[in-house]
Amino acid sequence: MATIKRYPALRRFLGSASEYVVHLHKGAVRHQGVGQAFWFLPDTSVLSEVPATDQELPVLFHAVTRDQQDVTVQATVTYRFGDPVLASRRLDFGIFPPRPGDAASGRQQVGSIVGQLAQSVAVDHVATLDLATALASGVGSVRAALASLGEEPRLTATGIEILGVRVLAVSPEAAVEKALRTPVRERLQAEADRATYERRALAVERERTISENELASQIELAARREQLVAQEGANMRREAEEAAAAALVKARSDAERREIDSTARDAETRRIDAAYAAREAALMQVYAQAGKDVLTALALRDGARKLPSIGNLTVTPDLVTGLLGNLAGGAGAAASDGGPARPDARRGER
Repeated sequence: MATIKRYPALRRFLGSASEYVVHLHKGAVRHQGVGQAFWFLPDTSVLSEVPATDQELPVLFHAVTRDQQDVTVQATVTYRFGDPVLASRRLDFGIFPPRPGDAASGRQQVGSIVGQLAQSVAVDHVATLDLATALASGVGSVRAALASLGEEPRLTATGIEILGVRVLAVSPEAAVEKALRTPVRERLQAEADRATYERRALAVERERTISENELASQIELAARREQLVAQEGANMRREAEEAAAAALVKARSDAERREIDSTARDAETRRIDAAYAAREAALMQVYAQAGKDVLTALALRDGARKLPSIGNLTVTPDLVTGLLGNLAGGAGAAASDGGPARPDARRGER
């Protein structure tokens, strides 16, 4: 923004790089341009400051379509002052002398002019469209219609150039917009429900597949367990058969060993019996050859072994006499006979 310094009789103006200043002295242009600095007389000078930069003007207005539906158009118009001197003459951009506080400035006037012209063009164009077309292609068609805004005589006569127009939205009323959104919302909801059902169906299918896999696994495990039980039974039978065969072999070996032992014992018994029989036979032969007295003595000796112990023995003369007589008679007979008495004598010695 420009700066004006006060001095007793003069004023000093120092402009900025974004404002175009026009200095009129007695109705004639004395200074103009951007970034000017000059002295001027306050009593005979008028200063106007026109923006030298591009200006953005947002506009928002309502229009009625061909089928009597209200729509809202939101747009932005970009413009600049192509002829600042002409604009300063047609619009109030004066900064000196100061204007009243309630007076409209040139920026406000330009905004009003551009906004009204843009609204007029857009309303005329929207009136030729129905609601469906306006909502479907209204942004492009309204922008194309507003492109002719730069040819308006009112703007060219004021030195304003239109640089571009952007249409942001063409929207219906809230109730109409809600009604229009309902089918789309319902369709989207139906798609969402269908996706949900498909996801649930897929989940059920996957669960069924998992259940079938688990059942197949259980069947496979049961089959393998059956094989295991059969194998274990076969192993147990084989172990029992092997144990029975081993027991049979052991029993046979024990029987054979007992038979061998029995045979050996029988043979030993027969040998012993034969030896005993031979001994008895020999003894009987000896007994047959021995005399009566010897047999009596042997019988007494064998019987004495079985008698209880005798504490006192009384020997009478008659007994001694009879025994001595028998012994003497037996000895004489033996001496007269010769050989046979000798073994008996030895046996008696024993």
